[in-house]
Amino acid sequence: MEFIIENFYLILASSIIFGFFMAYGIGANDVANAMGTSVGSKALTLTQALVIAAIFEFLGAYFAGASVTTTIRENIVDPTLYDDSPSIFVLGMMASLLAAGAWLLLATTFGLPVSTTHSIIGAIAGFSIYYIGWTSVSWGYILEVTFSWVLTPFVAALFSGLLYWSARKFVLNAKNPIAAARQFIPFYAGLVGFSISAITLNKGLKNTEVPLLITNYFGGYDLVASLFILSFLIAFLCYLVSRFLLSHYVSKSDNPNVEGKFAILMIFTASSIAFAHG
Repeated sequence: MEFIIENFYLILASSIIFGFFMAYGIGANDVANAMGTSVGSKALTLTQALVIAAIFEFLGAYFAGASVTTTIRENIVDPTLYDDSPSIFVLGMMASLLAAGAWLLLATTFGLPVSTTHSIIGAIAGFSIYYIGWTSVSWGYILEVTFSWVLTPFVAALFSGLLYWSARKFVLNAKNPIAAARQFIPFYAGLVGFSISAITLNKGLKNTEVPLLITNYFGGYDLVASLFILSFLIAFLCYLVSRFLLSHYVSKSDNPNVEGKFAILMIFTASSIAFAHG
C-alpha cells in the first residue's frame, strides 16, 4: 500500500495512458468488427459509423457495462488473494491492460479480427498465474466464458438466419416490396429498441435507484413487469421513428432495389451493435 501512496500520480497517469492505448486498439479492431457490416453494405458512411459508434459505445459502457466490469475485476482472479500485496495487484492489472492493448494493436496490424474480452481475460489470468500460480485463477468461470465464446457464433447465426428469412419472406418476395418494407421494417426497429432498453434497465441500472423509480411510476407493479412495460414503450417509440423515416424518405412507388430501403434499419442495428459492444 505504501508503494501505491508514494507513486499515486505516476500510477494514475500510467493507467490513463494504458487505458487510452487499449481504447485505441478496441476502436481499431473490435469497433471495426461491429460496424463493418453497416459500412460494408454502404448503409452508412465511415464518418457516420464512427459518430454512431462513439455515442452508443459510450452509452453502452456507461449504462449497461457494470456486470462485465465486475466480471473482469473480480471473477477472473479473486482480488482478496492480493490483500497482503495490493501493489502487485495494481501493477498486474496495469500490465494486463498494456499487454491486451499491445496484442490488439499487433492483431490489427495484420488485419486479424480478435476480441478485447479474450485479450484482457487472458492477460489477467497470465499475470496471476505468474505471481501466485494456476490455482489463483477461477477456471470454472473462465470455462463458462469460454463456452459463451463457442456458443455465441452459433446463436448469432441462428438469429441472423431467422431474421433474414423473415425479411425475405415478408418484404423482398412480397408483391409490393416497398409497401411491405414500410410495414415490416418498423417492427425490426422496435425489436432493436426493446433489446437495448431491456438490457440497460435489467442489467446496467440494476444497482441504481432507477428500477425503484420505475416501479413507483408504474404504480408499484412487479419490477420485471415494470421493466417490460417501459422496454415495450421504448420499442414502440423506435417503431414510430422508423415508420416516420420510411414514410418521408422512401418513395411510395414500387422499386426493385428494395434492399436499399433497409438502410434506415441499419441505423438502428448499428446503434444496437455499438451499444451492446460498449
